[in-house]
Amino acid sequence: MVRLRTERYDLQRKRWPERGRHVLAQFDDRGVVVYQAYRPSIGLSAARNGRFGDGGFSLERMSWIKPNFLWMMYRCGWATKEGQEVVLAVTLARTAFDAILEAAVPSSFGQVDRYADRASWEQAVAASDVRLQWDPDHHPSGAPAERRAVQLGLRGGALAKYAGEWILSIEDVTPFVAEQRERRGTPDLVIPSEAVYPCPPAAAAAIGSDPFPG
Repeated sequence: MVRLRTERYDLQRKRWPERGRHVLAQFDDRGVVVYQAYRPSIGLSAARNGRFGDGGFSLERMSWIKPNFLWMMYRCGWATKEGQEVVLAVTLARTAFDAILEAAVPSSFGQVDRYADRASWEQAVAASDVRLQWDPDHHPSGAPAERRAVQLGLRGGALAKYAGEWILSIEDVTPFVAEQRERRGTPDLVIPSEAVYPCPPAAAAAIGSDPFPG
């Protein structure tokens, strides 16, 4: 049994926005869950040690985190793609997650309407250790949804803090992923319970998320 709160997919999707830019995540007052998929040498070591740094993990390259479970499943092929066989649920301190969002700079100019021109965006890119991408969210089948999902790339000081001090827990959820992979397309599909994350105003402005009254 995973420690994550889980719920049937068909019940959750009724509560989610159908379109727009929204951070879907599992969270509570203390923490926010993000997902990554790694080769076993990195993933199993991180789950065992409760931090990153062994098994070939590098602080010299950008590492992408995804708070949306189904986006991660699309990206890793439900833990079937080479080099992404171990899926981790990493619970970050909520204050750390908010700081990541607030520091995020889009990976391409024009993705978020907060920069006066390309030069100002390029300056922000150079100064920030966090990259932002809004990509199509995906249904369990892999088909794209109208709603956008966020992924965040970490490097430098942000990645160093993510690898250790920001982490509350790391769980290897690969067996759960494999079980649910066989339930896709059925009412029995269960995924982590997620809701639209209430971004603080500064974070919402940084990533360009849409308001959601739910």
